[in-house]
Amino acid sequence: MADLFQEKMKQSLRREAPLADRMRSRTFDEFFGQEKIVGPGMLLRRAIENDELFSIIFWGPPGSGKTTLARIVAEQTKSKFVQMSAVTSGIADLRKVIVEAEKQRSFHNERTILFVDEIHRWNKAQQDAFLPVVESGLITLIGATTENPSFEVIAPLLSRSRVFVLERLSVPELSKIVKQALKDKERGLGKEKIQIAAKAMDLLLEASNGDARTVLNALEIASKATKKDKTGVKHISLHDVEDALQHKALQYDKKGEEHYNVISAFIKSMRGSNPDGALYWLNRMVEAGEDPEFIARRMVVFASEDVGMADPQALHTAIDVFNAVRLIGYPECQINLAHGVVYLANAPKDNSSYQGLLEAKKDVKDSMNEPVPLHLRNAVTDLMKDLKYGEGYKYSHDYSPEDGKQDYLPKKLQGKKYYKPKEDQNEK
Repeated sequence: MADLFQEKMKQSLRREAPLADRMRSRTFDEFFGQEKIVGPGMLLRRAIENDELFSIIFWGPPGSGKTTLARIVAEQTKSKFVQMSAVTSGIADLRKVIVEAEKQRSFHNERTILFVDEIHRWNKAQQDAFLPVVESGLITLIGATTENPSFEVIAPLLSRSRVFVLERLSVPELSKIVKQALKDKERGLGKEKIQIAAKAMDLLLEASNGDARTVLNALEIASKATKKDKTGVKHISLHDVEDALQHKALQYDKKGEEHYNVISAFIKSMRGSNPDGALYWLNRMVEAGEDPEFIARRMVVFASEDVGMADPQALHTAIDVFNAVRLIGYPECQINLAHGVVYLANAPKDNSSYQGLLEAKKDVKDSMNEPVPLHLRNAVTDLMKDLKYGEGYKYSHDYSPEDGKQDYLPKKLQGKKYYKPKEDQNEK
């Protein structure tokens, strides 16, 4: 009786689950996207179909199919499949899985596949605890992460796994997913008569940022909020989709790789004197809630590193922007940031002072600590005077530029030129 009750409850939960969960692909025939990884004949697909899976890590953005691929493995493998989330589980939960895996291997000669969602949430100690069972082959790991595994997964575990990079889904792939959901009468919305306006469909696909979950969630919300007409048809309009999406969720983790990717694009756009690109990447950061002072600090660095002596006023402008940002804060400081970005992007560029710094730094690191020439030392004691400290030094104010020439570098580095101004720059 209890089993019957549990089965009815499971069926009810499946029916009431969000559309995105109900429509998860069960086979490769239902799966769209990631052809480079699981297309016909590809390595991973062959390994899954042959039930010869090895430890793998799926790295990709939200809604790209990481969990769905793990579910397909669960459907097709003869191994015992266990799923856990690194957010809610710890070493105690892992030890239980290991004990059960040992029983499965001992009594049934059956392998265990463990799917760990958001594996980057496990700390080093948790990942270390997992390493021996992966190394021994007792457990085959499937890890899923939105973060770069190079930074978030310990090297020994990474070296024993194959990383597969999933890409954001394309508009045509998302379109197939939507059509499948509208057609499927068992798990999708096929029992209803739904028509979506062309512009509404375009927005639904474009604004999802390649995330299948976002597409299906928005489709379900729009469908539930739309009334049937007299013929029983639901007409989903552009306004319905706009309401369902509310706001385009930007993929931008302030502590993850995308943070560095976007700031890199921002700096390179200014360096390339492209204010349009710089303003776009600025707004990507602003809309994602990036600290405005962080953006302003990068602009101050840029003013010296990339504009430099070509326009010394750029540093003053960048510092003024930083102070304005600190004084005003969001949202008004966006205007100050835009002002500074346009100025820096349009300013002439000269990195000669920065390059000089790097060359001098290299000589400092690669050579011994060369002694300071005697004529550049201060003779503050009689002993120092006896040792000829300061002897031969020319006090620059007492000489013309020509007559006051002297060496300012250690003997072994004399003649080196670190600062090499460009021909057309005003410092020359």
